[in-house]
Amino acid sequence: MTSSHGHSDPPIDKRDFDAHRPLLHVRVSEGHTGHLTPYPQSVPESVSGASSGGNSDDGLLNDVVDGIVERDRQKIHKEVVRVVSFAWGVVTCLGAGSITAFSLYGHLLLTRLRYSQLQVNAVSIAAEIAMYLLVPLFGYLCDRYSPSPLSLGSAILFGVGYMLAAFTYKSGPPTDVGGTGWPFWVMIVAFILVGMGTSCMYLSAVATCAKNYGRGKHKGIMLAIPIAAFGLSGMWQSQLGTYVLCEWNPDGSRGDVDVFKYFLFLALLLLVIGIIGTFALRIVDDEEEKFIDETVEELERSGLLEESEFFRPRNEITTVMEYGTFGSDDDEESPTLSDEEREQRRLEKDRQEEERQKKNWLLNYETRVFLQDPTMWWLAAGFFLVTGPGESYINNLGTIIPTLTPRFYSPLAPPPAGLPSTHVTTVALTSTIARLLTGSLSDFFAPPATHLFPPIPEDSRQRFSGSQTGGVTLSRMAFLVPSAILLSIGYLLLSSPLPIEHPQAFHLTTALVGFGYGSAFSLTPILISVVWGVENFATNWGIVAMMPALGAALWGVVYSRAYQNALDAIDSPDGQCYGWRCYGYWAVGCTVSVWVAVVVWLAAWRGWKKRGVVV
Repeated sequence: MTSSHGHSDPPIDKRDFDAHRPLLHVRVSEGHTGHLTPYPQSVPESVSGASSGGNSDDGLLNDVVDGIVERDRQKIHKEVVRVVSFAWGVVTCLGAGSITAFSLYGHLLLTRLRYSQLQVNAVSIAAEIAMYLLVPLFGYLCDRYSPSPLSLGSAILFGVGYMLAAFTYKSGPPTDVGGTGWPFWVMIVAFILVGMGTSCMYLSAVATCAKNYGRGKHKGIMLAIPIAAFGLSGMWQSQLGTYVLCEWNPDGSRGDVDVFKYFLFLALLLLVIGIIGTFALRIVDDEEEKFIDETVEELERSGLLEESEFFRPRNEITTVMEYGTFGSDDDEESPTLSDEEREQRRLEKDRQEEERQKKNWLLNYETRVFLQDPTMWWLAAGFFLVTGPGESYINNLGTIIPTLTPRFYSPLAPPPAGLPSTHVTTVALTSTIARLLTGSLSDFFAPPATHLFPPIPEDSRQRFSGSQTGGVTLSRMAFLVPSAILLSIGYLLLSSPLPIEHPQAFHLTTALVGFGYGSAFSLTPILISVVWGVENFATNWGIVAMMPALGAALWGVVYSRAYQNALDAIDSPDGQCYGWRCYGYWAVGCTVSVWVAVVVWLAAWRGWKKRGVVV
């Protein structure tokens, strides 16, 4: 439409009316400064006729204003829900990573409960297998039933698990080693529950943030923040255990962590966090529906839905909706409803059923495509080869430190390689820095992503690659691969004679391992959301997140066996292993494992490039 000033104005659609676009043009009357005289730009005849009817015009404008106010109120409400959910997701992750502080008390299970090194590793491995192997199941439930049930389940699992672990520790050594305490398998059960709780709580928080901010400009940093908070949880919890929830020596100095009090604290803390998360973690419905609708429309245009029994062209669905062949009989509806109201209610039920079926079909379809994609398995293999040694390193920090301590070193002096709590803190800090740094830098430098659904045609691929001339761009893989190389340097340093001669160098190994480990856990889920989208994120990430469990089990057994063989060879009277042989061969194996991971990730990157998927 054209105004009297000759300017062309876009039409105002009733579905996207903007509160900042006036219905009426205003002008300043000549000769009357500041006096505004409204005049219609192009008003329908029915409206102009109503304007002369007195109150009819006021009623129409009031309806318009009320509609705008209601729309803005709903928009503000959704934004508040999004922000509150993100904030509580960060708080949730700050508590969920309690298992990362295992090294704080792992050595006490060895000395106080008289567990063998293999049994101590079995406890941590049981927790990690429960934490990672069940992630696909929890992700499936999260994608289809929202994060709230997972948060509530994590509260129960954490509360029961840590309570059981606390009283098992308090009971003392088990009967098979001459004590009167509870059996070893009870501690295993307790940490299986802790591992499951960790998985539920972490996934409910990260999935909420991923789906609420999954296709925004800053999706990398919005995912990196809660993931970084998960790494920080081990830091502040280990410091609290070291300096507050600790044993006190007769001379007033601090001793080791009071494991019973520490476990009780974690049980109560995580119970409260999980219960609050049941109500605070919410996915904005419009965002999820929008992602699903966009993906379905892209698949329809690409012709991939033609053979589906459920999906049909839009005009057929519209016809079906009009005549209600999807709907159920409304014979039992209240007789007080009019025919029009019954029809509206039936159509609404049909629409909801169609949307539910559409979501389930799409998520199942994307899961099949994800599992059949060779590049996914390359990505998962690299994740396995990197995180397995990392998990094993974090779990065994407490026993590596004494191996670097000279045999006749004073037991009252702090170990030259540092306290376990110090190294747990170092891992948490460097891991957090890596997650935030790689997440934010990948947002800033990475080119606009192109998803796998549907595959990009060759001509579009050329147009896209030619449009990236506005500045320097770096793929997210350009951050992941160098981080893995830094991780391998950390293991290479540990496998050298330097830490034996200079135990203080062990801090550098911990920092490098923490940085590389954190980068892998930050960039891998971001890559999954970029390549395969966010509609099925929790399920897809859950499948890949099983890899650390398998890797931790493998490398935990390798470390325990090498440690025990070295201990048997030196016949130590105090049951403590000393020297390079306790960990050296394991460290060499970890170094080689990360190098292989780099090669595997490069193969996945090459596969994405060939298919035009920009990461």
